[in-house]
Amino acid sequence: MRLAALGFALGVCLLQQQPVLPGFGAGAALCALALLPAFGIIRRVPPPVAGAAVFVAFAALGFGWAAALAHLRLADRLDPELEGRDVVVSGVVASLPQPFERGVRFDFDVETPATGVPGRISLSWYAEPPAGDSRGAVRAGERWRFCVRLRRPHGSVNPHGFDYEAWLLERSIRATGYVRAPGREEGAEPERLEALVVRPPYLIDRLREAARAKILDALPDRPYAGVLIALAIGDQRAIDPGQWQLFARTGVSHLMSISGLHVTMIAGLFAALVSWCWRRSERLALALPAQKAAALAGFVAAFAYCLVSGFAVPAQRTLYMVGVVAAALWLGRATSASRVLASALFAVLVLDPWSVLSPGFWLSFAAVAVIFHVSTGRTTNPHWLVQWGRVQWAVTVGLAPLMLVLFQQVSIVSPLANAVAIPLVSFVVTPLALAGAVLPLDWPLELGHAILDVLMAILGWLAALPSALWQQHAPVPWTVPLALLGIAWLLLPRGFPARWLGGVLALPLFAVLPAAPAAGELWMTVLDVGQGLAVVVRTEKHVLLYDAGPAFSAFADSGNRVVLPYLRGEGVSKLDALVVSHDDRDHSGGAGSVLEGTPVDALWSSLRADHALLLAGVRSASCAAGLGWSWDGVSFEFIHPGASPRSRREARANNRSCVLRITAPGGRVLLTGDIERSAERELLRRAPELLPADVLIVPHHGSATSSSAEFVKEIAPRYAVFAVGYRNRFGHPREEVLERYREAGSTVLRTDAAGAVEMRFAPEALRIGTQRERARRYWHES
Repeated sequence: MRLAALGFALGVCLLQQQPVLPGFGAGAALCALALLPAFGIIRRVPPPVAGAAVFVAFAALGFGWAAALAHLRLADRLDPELEGRDVVVSGVVASLPQPFERGVRFDFDVETPATGVPGRISLSWYAEPPAGDSRGAVRAGERWRFCVRLRRPHGSVNPHGFDYEAWLLERSIRATGYVRAPGREEGAEPERLEALVVRPPYLIDRLREAARAKILDALPDRPYAGVLIALAIGDQRAIDPGQWQLFARTGVSHLMSISGLHVTMIAGLFAALVSWCWRRSERLALALPAQKAAALAGFVAAFAYCLVSGFAVPAQRTLYMVGVVAAALWLGRATSASRVLASALFAVLVLDPWSVLSPGFWLSFAAVAVIFHVSTGRTTNPHWLVQWGRVQWAVTVGLAPLMLVLFQQVSIVSPLANAVAIPLVSFVVTPLALAGAVLPLDWPLELGHAILDVLMAILGWLAALPSALWQQHAPVPWTVPLALLGIAWLLLPRGFPARWLGGVLALPLFAVLPAAPAAGELWMTVLDVGQGLAVVVRTEKHVLLYDAGPAFSAFADSGNRVVLPYLRGEGVSKLDALVVSHDDRDHSGGAGSVLEGTPVDALWSSLRADHALLLAGVRSASCAAGLGWSWDGVSFEFIHPGASPRSRREARANNRSCVLRITAPGGRVLLTGDIERSAERELLRRAPELLPADVLIVPHHGSATSSSAEFVKEIAPRYAVFAVGYRNRFGHPREEVLERYREAGSTVLRTDAAGAVEMRFAPEALRIGTQRERARRYWHES
């Protein structure tokens, strides 16, 4: 079972790394299944050969199974002819509606039209009205008719970034869009068709919604009500982003949702209760042993809790483990811990082969594997407190390589934080949250919130410690398996020879640095931030960020979602300079998060003197034309704006954008912000000799107000890079502008189609690469 499960997992993982979906997925699955009867001969061959045969066959089965399911899921797609057009759909609200600043977001199961529109889509309803309006509030399980505009799944693709398209695929969402405002056309008015569709999934979501409302009503405007909601029904989006940062810094994020530990606690509680009651009835005990009744009760309780929690991967893993143990008790067969874990792994991947794309999958199974590794097969039974500390230490060390791969950070205070948080959250707060959500009582929620008050104060103190969090570059791939082997060796029982060698094997994970520019080289990455701009420029020893992308909401922007993860993954611990070209949200929206998240030596901009970014305590100056410097054999010079604008048009924020010229032995770059034709004319008049460039970051995202024919002809770039969002509402880049650059002989690159664009200027050559090409997966839309 163990080799079969590992082989199946390897096959699934290999499929999810493919740039193109194999067309023979279903056939491969059938071929692998056809080979299984031949395993009757494995008893006549040496065990190593038999084990290898099982592993290879199940790897082929896993690959074929995942490919077959992927074909089925990708076949449910949006007709390209309907993209961006008004479509009237009817269906059922299929998730908990999630309020945000400008409206509400929810999943929607489409019933009509039956063709052309995927079965499940994600919708945003902007300016959604309060209850009592003619439309009313959206609730889970309601049937509605909407006029919507849809688009295919599409997200930003960046090194070390979140893959939004993979996340949508895992949730079986094959289109996203928004509800059109009423009055646009006949039949466009949103209409509720049915108050509740009586089907099990919708009834469960309605119950979850009622529990969320109960908690919010009992704890209005209380800071940790969202945590209690997450613990009770698994709605992690109820937790404030700032609280998630605190949990990540202290290593307790796994507790603030439906974790495996919570499911185990619920299963154990109900099993113990049923066992105690069962043993008091002679008739029941004679009809069925109390142990079997308790096992069944524990599994049913775990299953019910997983249903209301949204069935996340950690909950699934625990449910299947509880099921394997319960089945073993019913059948009277003993089973090892590793077989239980392997069975759960196999079950999770059969039901959801895309779960390997989720960090929770790896962290959940790895944590349990580490616990089994340090807790089973020992000849001594230490005091429970010693064992508890040993497990906390082992989990922190054992998960460190995965945490560094997934997030490039690991909490150093995690053992202390978890030692306090696990008993409080799992055995006190979670039962109180469940009781408060189900029972007509508010005091369990009040008590749970009071306990969270104390816990959050402790976590805040731990998070404030100067060395609470270790952050570093993304590990070089070959160092990860070596580190995992070393840590497994390091955590062997005391007395095992040369355990210290495990630490030696783990050293390359920290010591081997990713590639970096050499002297005289210039590396530049235009990040994919949607409709906005963020460019990271690196020389041998210095890093500059030109703009920081847009802000998406009060808590989310390109700075904390794209720029900082990229810098951390590349091993950049500080910025030598940040340039904010001008005061537009699509260029400056992420700058505040960057200033908060990493040290910045200097800030250059064209911002007003009273702008909030200039009050952040960073040395700042205006990006006046003529200001220049040299780093590591690479020259930098601002060539715009001039001393003072000559007209009102030139005084506009766009035309005051900082224009930066970079000259390296391998080529020249021009970064132009959002300048328009008046600023282009000034540059052509004042400094035409400084304009020619090998790479141009096209002005104003390719708008019709920029890139005049004279300007394009003078620069004559080899590569013209358009930083634009997919199907953006401005229609950038304009077709006439694209044609202008093509006529000038430029190779056109677009971030909406290519993802992040990486350029490496070496003295001998200029190398260009795009993230969608380098890290392409079969689900990425072209």
